[in-house]
Amino acid sequence: MTEPTPKGAPRETLGPREAIAIVVGIVIGAGIFKAPSLVAMNSPSEAWMLGAWVLGGVVSIIGALCYCELATAYPSAGGDYHFLHRAFGRHVSFLFAWSRFSVITTGSIALLAFVFGDYMTQVLPLGPWSAAIWGAASIIALTWLNVRGVRQGAATQVALTMLEVGGLVLVFVAGIVAATQGLGASAPQAAAPAAPAAVFALPAFGFAMVFVLLTFGGWNEGAYISAELRDRQRNMVPVMVGSLALVTLLYLAANWAYLAGLGLGGMAKSKAVAADLLGIVFGKTGEVLISLMVAIAALTSINATMIVGARSNFAAGRDWAALGRLGEWVDDRGTPVNAMLLQGGFALALMLLGLATGGGFSTMVEYTAPVFWLFFLLAGLSLFVLRVREPDTPRPFRVPLYPVLPLVFCGACAYMLQSSLGYVGGNTFLGVNAAWVGVAVLGVGVLLMIVVSRGQAPGDAAR
Repeated sequence: MTEPTPKGAPRETLGPREAIAIVVGIVIGAGIFKAPSLVAMNSPSEAWMLGAWVLGGVVSIIGALCYCELATAYPSAGGDYHFLHRAFGRHVSFLFAWSRFSVITTGSIALLAFVFGDYMTQVLPLGPWSAAIWGAASIIALTWLNVRGVRQGAATQVALTMLEVGGLVLVFVAGIVAATQGLGASAPQAAAPAAPAAVFALPAFGFAMVFVLLTFGGWNEGAYISAELRDRQRNMVPVMVGSLALVTLLYLAANWAYLAGLGLGGMAKSKAVAADLLGIVFGKTGEVLISLMVAIAALTSINATMIVGARSNFAAGRDWAALGRLGEWVDDRGTPVNAMLLQGGFALALMLLGLATGGGFSTMVEYTAPVFWLFFLLAGLSLFVLRVREPDTPRPFRVPLYPVLPLVFCGACAYMLQSSLGYVGGNTFLGVNAAWVGVAVLGVGVLLMIVVSRGQAPGDAAR
């Protein structure tokens, strides 16, 4: 008989549909409306470009299989935090929790808020600070919604995800219209000669994969709802793998549509690939449609990121006495209210950082990427550590072809970490590149860890 869930802890309230909506909503963000032109620019042919998106889906599914083993063996609202705690100890897990709060999750919320603000301004401008006003309003409104309860947040997520998927279907339909009516051939973008290299170049294709994998990013957040997923031993693998299979199909359909309307050269030269395609097919109406589509995509990802992001802060609050207020779970709402409120406040502060640098979205990308891929790599390595350290732990699901598939995943993470640190953009804060600002904030976490560790005995494994 299943033991009753104690008060003040997550309950199994999410079904597979809600869980898939959360995962798909996180993964499909504004990236699919921005990244394809950059991927096309670094691909030698249409086949290589579409192959990059297939490869991105395969790598992501391999990673999801690793996370399914960890999440079914060690279900927890802490997700990666819980795995890192068991594998590497409380200090590494604390630094991860700090990084999620100060860099990864809040930075993602802020960059998505910038995207939402930019595109809503195209629909309804609110003056010189329109983008910032729209972005801040989205953070405040969705934080309030999720503080009300997990059911409200999950229901909103299902609705937003359906609209978001509908937007990608519209892109696919536009591609069909362009292909069948010959509209693509008359487009200015399609008439221009191709920009990509004529021969295969490994560094260029590797750079294309950086943007592909960034566009697939976020699926690991499914681990944070493992403790709230009903019948997780049976549903976790279908939720994770099914979500990524759906995302891969949608991404391939969207990129085929871009090719049909613009061609590879047109995609490579486009500054707004989806807007160009819909403009060809629907005219001025297409411009409004794409603005709303990207805004909805950003809003969907913000909401999903908030749902899962607050849960790692909750897990850290339960393990560290000095952070105890974050570890309070409100049973009647099914959510960690304090962790959710603090997360929203810090995301607003990071929006101010983005405004100060003048980079907005790109600043937040540079700020978050290195720290994200560092801990992603450590989470992959934790699978090996826990297999050795806790061989008797029941594992309802085991990664097939172990250790080959986990090694492939870890290798991809290491490559992305190197690439994110090697990329130097033009966004600086007090003369420091935004990527290294994120690394410096991680260093601040070491000092904070020393402070909160005083007077607290080492605890057991994270709950």
